[in-house]
Amino acid sequence: MGVVRQLRQIDADAAGVDVAFRADVHAGLGQPQKAIPARWFYDATGSALFEDITALPEYYPTRSESDLLTRHAADIAAAIGKGRAVVELGSGSSTKTPLLLDAIAPAAYVPVDISGDFLRDSALTLAARFTRLPIYPVEADFTQRVTLPDEIADLPKLGFFPGSTIGNMVARTAVDLLRNWRCALGDGSLLLIGIDRIKDVATLELAYDDPAGVTAAFNLNLLERINRELGGDIPVDNFTHRAIWDDVHARIEMHLVAACAMNFTVDGQAYQMAAGETIHSENSHKYGPRDANLLLRASGWTPLATWDDVDPAFALILAEATAFRSAP
Repeated sequence: MGVVRQLRQIDADAAGVDVAFRADVHAGLGQPQKAIPARWFYDATGSALFEDITALPEYYPTRSESDLLTRHAADIAAAIGKGRAVVELGSGSSTKTPLLLDAIAPAAYVPVDISGDFLRDSALTLAARFTRLPIYPVEADFTQRVTLPDEIADLPKLGFFPGSTIGNMVARTAVDLLRNWRCALGDGSLLLIGIDRIKDVATLELAYDDPAGVTAAFNLNLLERINRELGGDIPVDNFTHRAIWDDVHARIEMHLVAACAMNFTVDGQAYQMAAGETIHSENSHKYGPRDANLLLRASGWTPLATWDDVDPAFALILAEATAFRSAP
């Protein structure tokens, strides 16, 4: 059946710019610690750069997760069962998706991604391979409430959230997102989520600051995107990429560091930065086994099974929508 239809749930202004992007940039640049949410990395250029990152030898999460999906395909399929609609959050190029679709014989596939170009291309690629699988791409910010296609309303659902993308969110935001998807997917739904584990600092920092500079280009593209879409004049060459481990919060932080004092405008609004000041552009939280289970339970999901890799440590966790109880 291929790609049946695409839903678009992005609110754009007259210039075609996502209104939430514009609002987040101005709000973030106005804070004492400047910060822009990581979801805005993923325009067409940023999405392509991220795909390059996933192929780097230093970036283990994609390799580890794909290996887990391959080695444990039979066990994962037995735990999930057949006939579910797979809803993938932040699908990107969907490179790991065929491993799951091959294993579980789904009834439909719904990729949800904020990058429309990547969404369309990956949906067409999957439609050519899975010719009998209904595919309903949804262009939307999966961190917000998303309306799922009517065609899957009566199907049991499996949320697929790979890549340890949940690590980009601080705990309260992660819980809010997983609760929202608990409601969207409904009673009886399952969630297969990738979780990156805590490991040695050298491995973590190298994964987010590769010698080839691909991650640096990915980070700096956020500034290029602001200039392209919001009429900015940010001097991108005056910024450098930094990735550091924050042990208190158990996360890698990515920053854009001002090499000198500077003034610039975005949408005609003036901003200034001092030398050494940073724009905090991404977090990547890492979770121990108990931490991950607690996160899921707090969000309305009951962990059912875990498949772990040991070198480097990474996990796939299958969870079930927790049934409502009126008492503990």
